[in-house]
Amino acid sequence: MTRRPPVRRRRRSGPTRRRRNSGSEGLIFLGLIALVAVSLIAALLNWLAAHPWFVALLLLAAAGTGGFWLWRRQEAARWEQARAQGLRYAVEHLDGLHHNDFEFAVRDLMHRDGCSDAQKVGGRGDNGADVKATDPYGRRWVIQCKHRKAGWSGSAVGTPDLQVLNGTGRQIHGGDVLVMLTNGRFSGPALDFAQSQRLHLVDRHLLAQWAGGSRPLWELLRTVPPPRKPTSLS
Repeated sequence: MTRRPPVRRRRRSGPTRRRRNSGSEGLIFLGLIALVAVSLIAALLNWLAAHPWFVALLLLAAAGTGGFWLWRRQEAARWEQARAQGLRYAVEHLDGLHHNDFEFAVRDLMHRDGCSDAQKVGGRGDNGADVKATDPYGRRWVIQCKHRKAGWSGSAVGTPDLQVLNGTGRQIHGGDVLVMLTNGRFSGPALDFAQSQRLHLVDRHLLAQWAGGSRPLWELLRTVPPPRKPTSLS
C-alpha cells in the first residue's frame, strides 16, 4: 500500500501582503501630496516676494472690506439705538446742520418710524431724491430735502424744485409718496403746483411737529396713498 505524501498547506499571506502594500502606497501618496503642497506654497511665496504690489492690493482690499463691515455694524447699531430711544430733533437743531447732515437726519427719522430700508441717496446726480424709504405699509417714499440756514426767513422753495421731483419721483425712483421737505417755507405758486401734481409738502412747522414728536410722517400728511399691502399695523 503506497502512502501519499502529506499535502502542504499554502500560506495565506496574499491579503496581508496586499494590506501592507496598500498601506505603503497610501503613505507614498500622502507624501507626494505634501510635497506638491509645499512646492506650491513655496512657489506662491516666491511669486509674492517678486510682486509686492499684489500683497499691498490684498491688504487694501481686506482693510476696505473690514472697514465697510464695521461701518455697516455701526450704522445698524446707531439706527436701532435711535429708534429705541425715540429719536427727536428740535427744528432749531436742524437749522444748524450742514445740508448733508440734514438729509441724514431725515433718513434717521424715517427709520425711526419703521422704514427699515431708509437710505440717504442725495448728492450729485441724485435725480431729485435725497432720501428713499419703504414704510411698513409697502409704500415707497421719495423725499427731496431743501435746507435753509435762515429757516423760515430763508428763501422760499419754489416750483422749479418741485418740477424736478415731479418729473423723476415716480418715473425714475418708483415713488408712491413724493415729498418736498424743508426747514423753511414754500412759495404760493409752489403750494398750488404741489396740490395739482399730488406732491406732499413738509414746511418748517410740519417738520418741527414730525421731528420733535413720535408720530410717523404718513400720519401727519393729508391724502397719502393707501397701503400697498396689509400689515399688522393696518
